[in-house]
Amino acid sequence: MVQPPIGGAPHDGLRPARLTVGVVSAGKVGAALGAALERAEHVVAGCSAVSRASRARAARWLPDRPVLAVDEVAARAELLLLAVPDAALAELVAGLAATGAVRPNTIVAHTSGANGIGILAPLAERGCITMAIHPAMTFAGTDEDVDRLRGTCFGITAADEIGYAIAQSLVLEVGGEPFRVREDARTLYHAALAHGSNHVVTVVLDALEALRAALSGQELLGQDIVADAPGGLAERIMGPLVRASVDNALRAGQRALTGPVARGDATAVAGHLHAFEEVNPALAQAYRTNSHRTAQRADAPRAVFDVLAEAE
Repeated sequence: MVQPPIGGAPHDGLRPARLTVGVVSAGKVGAALGAALERAEHVVAGCSAVSRASRARAARWLPDRPVLAVDEVAARAELLLLAVPDAALAELVAGLAATGAVRPNTIVAHTSGANGIGILAPLAERGCITMAIHPAMTFAGTDEDVDRLRGTCFGITAADEIGYAIAQSLVLEVGGEPFRVREDARTLYHAALAHGSNHVVTVVLDALEALRAALSGQELLGQDIVADAPGGLAERIMGPLVRASVDNALRAGQRALTGPVARGDATAVAGHLHAFEEVNPALAQAYRTNSHRTAQRADAPRAVFDVLAEAE
């Protein structure tokens, strides 16, 4: 495997050289990846952290590592990890290129899902080795985030085979599974992940709201059904069902579709819409939209589409 052109000697044929790492910044993703790279025997020479939460994460996951200004972090790094929100990435890259803080031959990797290497062009023009390394995982800012990186798939994009070899090695070292994403497919790749993860959360939260309304007034043995805190009765009811549904979808694909829409039970669908309207019209609208897409996937009978259309 091609090794990075900087750093110390490689330990073996699979590992890149031990690298001095700079993390910008110690957010949920950056702190977790910095800690994971240290577990793989790289050395974090510094990180940036502005908010109180970021400083707390740096203290917990990167103890004894200095918190520095961005330019100082960049100047120390052989591997510079840019883990900032997508909207801040272009301005950060432009600023680093303008100040000359990043040395030529520095490996610069960002963690944005929606962006490839084009956004790093100002640094590539200064002789940096640029790549996108995006963990397909949600981060909550908890200690479990670092452990979740093991087994997580990482979408990587690089300019050439040397870049891909470096990115692949880094991902393998933190226990992840690397896969390539074309530069022109990054937006679609990111949209698919957002649709499959973010919207699942919205659907589950909507379902919990409706379930609490259905159970309100039926408390048993002091169970607090109405409370919005995680771990209540509604969550305990919904949890096994949601986990099984997601697992079935991943294992069985289209055959995992069940319920009244897939069965073509237009009467039940109409009843659901009416019940949701009484709780919250926004829930009914979301159910209607998702039911229409489910009906398309399940090739439901015309009666189901008619009910959905009548409710619009």
